Amino acid sequence: MPKGSIPTVFIDGEAGTTGLQIRERLDLLPHIAVRSIAPERRKDPEARRALMAEVDLVVLCLPDEAAKESAALAASLGRAAPRLLDASTAHRVDPDWVYGLPELAPDQPARIAAAPRVSNPGCYPTGAILLLRPLVEAGILPPDHPVTVNAVSGYSGGGKAMIEAYESRSAPDFELYGLGLEHKHVAELQTYSGLTRRPIFVPSVGDFRQGMIDCIPLHLDTLPGRPGPEALEAVLAERYAGSEYVRVLPAEASGKLEPQALNNTNLLEIRVFGNARRGHAVLTARYDNLGKGASGAAVQNIGLMLGVPVETRLAAA
Repeated sequence: MPKGSIPTVFIDGEAGTTGLQIRERLDLLPHIAVRSIAPERRKDPEARRALMAEVDLVVLCLPDEAAKESAALAASLGRAAPRLLDASTAHRVDPDWVYGLPELAPDQPARIAAAPRVSNPGCYPTGAILLLRPLVEAGILPPDHPVTVNAVSGYSGGGKAMIEAYESRSAPDFELYGLGLEHKHVAELQTYSGLTRRPIFVPSVGDFRQGMIDCIPLHLDTLPGRPGPEALEAVLAERYAGSEYVRVLPAEASGKLEPQALNNTNLLEIRVFGNARRGHAVLTARYDNLGKGASGAAVQNIGLMLGVPVETRLAAA
C-alpha cells in the first residue's frame, strides 16, 4: 500500500539522461508524486536513505556498482524499504529480481506488479528478446541455433561521454563498437530470449540523438521445416495481438527502415522482411532507445508496480 495519499517515487540518479526522461514523463501524471534530494546532497548516503524510507518506490538510474550500493542502502531499511526499479545492468539476470519486460510472457505484468525488486530491460536486448522468444517457444527457432543480432542506436544511449562527443562534432558519423564480443547486454539477451547458444551481438551508433533498430538475419532453410517468412510473422503477430505497445506490421515495400520514427513514444514495431525464393528473412524491431528501450519502459513498469495508469510518452510526442 502507498505510504501516503498518492504513490511517491524517488529517482536516485535523476540528473542523467534516463533519469531526466523518467522524471519528465512522471511529471505528466497527477497521481504519482516525485520526491527529490537537493543537488548538493545527491551523493550523501544518509540523505538518500532517509528519503528512501519515505517513498513507495525508488528508481535506480546509476552506474552498475552505484546501483548495487543503492539497492543495499534500501535493503538496510528492512520493513520500511521501498520497492526498487533498477535501470542499470546490475540486476538484469539476478534471479532475485523480476525482469521488467511486461511483454515477455502473458504472466509477466502480474509478476512485475507483485515484485519488490524489478530490473528494467536494456535498450538493445528489448527488441531482440521480443523477436526471438516467441519463435523459440513455438519451436520454429531451435534454442541452440546460431543467432546474430545487429543493432543501431542513436548516440543518447551511450552515456555522457558519447553524447558530448557527438554534440561537439568530434565523433564519427557512424561506428561499430563492442567488437570484442563481450558486450554486457549479451547475458540478458540470451537469458530471456530462451537461447542456449550465446548469440553474436554487433552494436553500432549513428549521428542522431535517439531511435533504434534491432536486426536479426535468418537462413530459413536451416530452421526445422524450412518455414517461410509468413510463418515467422504469423507467430509474432499471434504473440503480440492486443499488446498496447508492441505491434507486428507488414514489411515496408520499399525494403527500407529508418530508426527515428517512434521517438518519444513507448511503441515497438516488429517486421519480418523476407525473400521466400532465396530462403532468407530479416527480423526487425524499431523503437526509441530512450522510450521502450529505457525511460518509457521504466514508466510502464512503475505503473504496474504502483497499480496506477501511466502515460509513457513525452509531452512533445
